Amino acid sequence: MAVAGPISMVPALGLSSAAGLISMLEETEVQLQTTALRSLNKVIDTHWAEVAGSISVIEAMYEDEFFAQRELAALLASKVRRPPPTPSTRRAPSTAIFQGLPCAHTEPDLKRNLTRPSTPRQVFYHLGELNDALNYALCAGGMFDVTESNDFVKTLLGTRASPAPRSNLPVVHPLTAFSRASFGKKKVNNRSDPRAPPPIPFLPTAKAIDEYIEQRQKPTSEQAIDARLVSIVERMFQRCFDDGQIHQAIGVALETKRLDKLEEAIHTSTDVAEALNYATKVCQTLVTSREFRREVLTVLVRMYESDHVENNYLNVCQCLMFLDDADGVAAILTRLVEGEEDDQLLAYQIAFSLCENEIQKFLSEVASKLAPEDTPGDTPKVEDGDADMQDGTEEKKDGTEEKKDSTEEKKKPIALLRSVLSGELPVNLHLEFLYSHNAADLLLLKQMRAAVESRNSVCHSATVLSNALMHAGTTVDTFLRENLDWLSRATNWARFSATAGMGVIHRGQLNEGRTLMGPFLPREGGAGGARPSPYTEGGALYALGLIHANHGEGILPFLLESSRSSNNEVIQHGACLGLGLAALGTGNEEVFTDMFRILRTDGAVAGEGAGVGMGLVLAGSGAVDKQQQILNYCHKTQHEKIIRGCSVGLALTTYGREEEAEPLIEQMVRDSDPIIRYGACLATASAYVATGNNAGIRRLLHVAVSDVSDDVRRAAVMSLGFVLCSTPSQCPRVVKLLAESYNPHVRYGAAMAVGISCSGTGMKEAVALLEPMLTDAVDFVQQGALIAMAMVMVEQSEQSLAPFRKRLMVHIQDEREVTMTKMGAIMAQGIIDAGGRNVTIGLRAKSGYPRMTAVLSMLVFTQYWYWYPLSYFISLTFVPTAFIGLDSQLKMPMCSVTSHCKPSLFAYPAAINLDDKKDKGKLVKAVLSTTAKAKAKAAKKAREEGKDTDGMDVDGEKKEGDADGMDVDGDKQDEEEDEKEKKKPEPTKEELSNPARVTPAQERYVRFDEGSRFVPAAADLKRGFVVLKDTTPGEDIEYVAATRTLVPGVTDTGGGAAAAVPAEEEPAAPEEFEFDPTDV
Repeated sequence: MAVAGPISMVPALGLSSAAGLISMLEETEVQLQTTALRSLNKVIDTHWAEVAGSISVIEAMYEDEFFAQRELAALLASKVRRPPPTPSTRRAPSTAIFQGLPCAHTEPDLKRNLTRPSTPRQVFYHLGELNDALNYALCAGGMFDVTESNDFVKTLLGTRASPAPRSNLPVVHPLTAFSRASFGKKKVNNRSDPRAPPPIPFLPTAKAIDEYIEQRQKPTSEQAIDARLVSIVERMFQRCFDDGQIHQAIGVALETKRLDKLEEAIHTSTDVAEALNYATKVCQTLVTSREFRREVLTVLVRMYESDHVENNYLNVCQCLMFLDDADGVAAILTRLVEGEEDDQLLAYQIAFSLCENEIQKFLSEVASKLAPEDTPGDTPKVEDGDADMQDGTEEKKDGTEEKKDSTEEKKKPIALLRSVLSGELPVNLHLEFLYSHNAADLLLLKQMRAAVESRNSVCHSATVLSNALMHAGTTVDTFLRENLDWLSRATNWARFSATAGMGVIHRGQLNEGRTLMGPFLPREGGAGGARPSPYTEGGALYALGLIHANHGEGILPFLLESSRSSNNEVIQHGACLGLGLAALGTGNEEVFTDMFRILRTDGAVAGEGAGVGMGLVLAGSGAVDKQQQILNYCHKTQHEKIIRGCSVGLALTTYGREEEAEPLIEQMVRDSDPIIRYGACLATASAYVATGNNAGIRRLLHVAVSDVSDDVRRAAVMSLGFVLCSTPSQCPRVVKLLAESYNPHVRYGAAMAVGISCSGTGMKEAVALLEPMLTDAVDFVQQGALIAMAMVMVEQSEQSLAPFRKRLMVHIQDEREVTMTKMGAIMAQGIIDAGGRNVTIGLRAKSGYPRMTAVLSMLVFTQYWYWYPLSYFISLTFVPTAFIGLDSQLKMPMCSVTSHCKPSLFAYPAAINLDDKKDKGKLVKAVLSTTAKAKAKAAKKAREEGKDTDGMDVDGEKKEGDADGMDVDGDKQDEEEDEKEKKKPEPTKEELSNPARVTPAQERYVRFDEGSRFVPAAADLKRGFVVLKDTTPGEDIEYVAATRTLVPGVTDTGGGAAAAVPAEEEPAAPEEFEFDPTDV
């Protein structure tokens, strides 16, 4: 005991060497060995390198069953670390991202980067593997204190948040689900010891949790979870509960898949509503297993209903939508719409939120399960009416009228709710906004048209596409009508695409679409004059699908009839694409059967359209039998176009199925046909979209560096963008090395992956990665970089967009520019100005779930590489950047919100000025006569004396006498006045009238003013459809006047060119008079 005192003070004295303590381990006296172990345990953080040389002695102490301090020896052994290896012996850190990838198939340049020596860094607490460290920690029993906050405990338990990586290695999930759920930015690298080693640059591994999860994932019959491991996990939960770290407990519960602990954590919270909302958010973003996510959401829905948390219906309905429970959503909406006005407003907001996810089949089921419109309040009235019928006819009449009035009052909210769920109301409101706020610059299109050679069909078609995108949803087709001669130069498939562009412009005109496209559609019985070209007819059917995308119940019969009545492959191709869009995700058996019939005709063009169309119809269904039918036909046919179309279609069927799609993906990825392997990459993207699933990313990276086909490798890299679109910041890091590949196809895929994942974000990391590729030596890489940059920068501030706009015009107007690059620049110009500069690309809804139509359309758009007409699919990814406020009648009241930033920050770009040579001539031609000088002096004198009337007269005289020239002095004065106006300080805020343009970046600056009459009813929403509550319901409401005619076809032009130009009124008939032949 005499020795124990001085040695216990060793940590305080600060040893320069632990050799003395290590030598004590060799002593035979147990007391000295125990003292040495305790002291070494205190200084291990600074002297671990010395202790590592005697690790065998420490292991021997633990293995000695008669040694009383075995647990202390195990704890010390688990903390020992070996020195970092020298650069010559260091292993390539491939396990951080390319785990499992065979180096023999790795690209030379990528392989060099992975094996390049880095600076010596700290290693984890282990003898060689974390398994050994964890095993010794478990053997330490109670000595292993999970309540400590040192690096050792955090590393083994996984409660350590990873800092930003210092190396150039990309990272797949820099934080585990647990650490991201448990720690915010303030807790990262919270080190109290200044002597602590530098942050670890690799991924943290929650070894204890990982081992626990691995054992729990085994079948029930094979589960044999180590009791010591269970004890550690239980102590972790208890520590979280004691410290009030409810978010951390929820993260651990989800990581360990302990639903019982999840419920306990939420019930333990002091704010149950906040804990439920947090758990819902974490479940949507971090839980990668679809099956387990469904279990978690089921538990959360049950807790929402049992705890009666206020204002939770929005989250509950989102959860029920993922669970595909249309009955539950319909019951909630019916209960709300039959309640008070506040409940009705909440029901409308929920309906708009559900529509944002664009799941046509689910919304139709919900609408069909709502209470009938004449049910509420109807039964009691009928009983009274029956009693009155026995008394007399007059009383019966009164009862009937009373019943009718009551029914009308109850019918209206249900009818309004149905109009939202059917998509009719949201589509009309979007049309009104896009038409009234259209800011597309026709002069820009004219410049592009003038710069494109008429003989270059590729750039001609790209310009037509650019016009369609610029006016997407605005119903303004002025450019096409004014350039019919130029447009008529399009032939064959270019004409097919040009006709389809009409569908992009008039998208959403559900009731008038067929009338608008009537002149181009197949005509029954050959009536109505000469029949259009088959390419025109096929393009018109495709256009109908674009107009009715996701809302095609009314147009399906006509499209089916058109596909059956013609044997022309071009018409069948357009009909299949139109049918697929109109019946998107519905699984319509009749439509599938008809398209499979077209597929079996083995026509290359029609078969490709049928393959894509079937995939659109079966999107997200995961119908195994139909998938096998399509895959079997791919092995029978010899047409590459059919195989490609079917492969893309198979990828669409796996949308959102995650691990359920694994059998099909494995079958396709092992196929000998590179086109089917190409489809397997797209299927992985579709199945794991917005999940960040590590298994999916690993597969794509493996294919990207190992497949022999450039097409497959390009598809694999591009698909990373879909998987990572829920965390856009990760994508540039993941594809950074791939963007520097020697293979141009891989570089193109990296550019598109960044464009897809970071679309509409304007992220600096994405822009920095894409900029070098804008000057790539390969033309199609430049094309992909231009398109991707436009996707990233859409709806960003003009200050950041101006250099890119200038670059695009340089590419477009350069006569020596290669066709592929010029085509990419023209398409990029259409994307950044899409929808009249009022839309962005949105692959995810505000709820966090992916938008089905947008994701599938982006997937098909990427196939423009092989088939240019598919490029029009990108229009279905557009989301209006609008604030649309609606009152209890779902009408737009006159109200406003305030943007607390300078108006110029998010203003539309300035319009292009038309250079007029005649005006320039007038400016040069100046008359400096004595008369002109005298007039100028008189005007100046009058202004100084304040003679306003005389000054105006002089100005008027000057204008009259200015036919031959212009007064230079007057011009200078005007310029001075303009400069004074420019020097005026710009206001710091701006009032936005309903409906208003609000970009995603602007949303954080938008506020409702205090004392506003209308305020959000459900949540603090500032963009999209916002249902408003009237705080002064007794006053009259002034509504926004419609600017678009809503009766197209017969008396309406759909807001197109004819709507933009007022029609001339017919002159009145002359008055009656008598004609006298003699009076000549």
